[in-house]
Amino acid sequence: MLPWVSEIRYLGIYIKQSTNFKCSIDHAKRSFYRSANAIFGRVGQIASENITLQLINTKCIPILLYGLEACPLLKSDLSAIDFVINRLFMKLFRTCNIDVVKCCQEHFGFELPSVIWSKRVKKFEAKFLACNNLLCNIIHC
Repeated sequence: MLPWVSEIRYLGIYIKQSTNFKCSIDHAKRSFYRSANAIFGRVGQIASENITLQLINTKCIPILLYGLEACPLLKSDLSAIDFVINRLFMKLFRTCNIDVVKCCQEHFGFELPSVIWSKRVKKFEAKFLACNNLLCNIIHC
């Protein structure tokens, strides 16, 4: 007998129970915070902000965005993953001013996850349309 659940994990993506296809980003955010806090715990005050942001960009952002290019995200979902990064910058630069955070993001060339997600979706769709697989052709039509 199968238990009735509100979400299921498939290939690392959590799919919500819904009438439409929806993904949960809560687990991705939790994993992001876990890995970002591990980086802060290791390098904390020792490393410069630039080094810390490079580590976050290479180790934590992929955790946050894993598999989401295949998921339709709502504006609220995109705002939620952007908020994660804004909070990270607030912690790193010890400020609560969002204008300072945006200035720091621009200075360090740090793209918000919603921008990265948008680029990844376009790349995913281009690969999907270029696929000669019968199943891809059926879904595309």
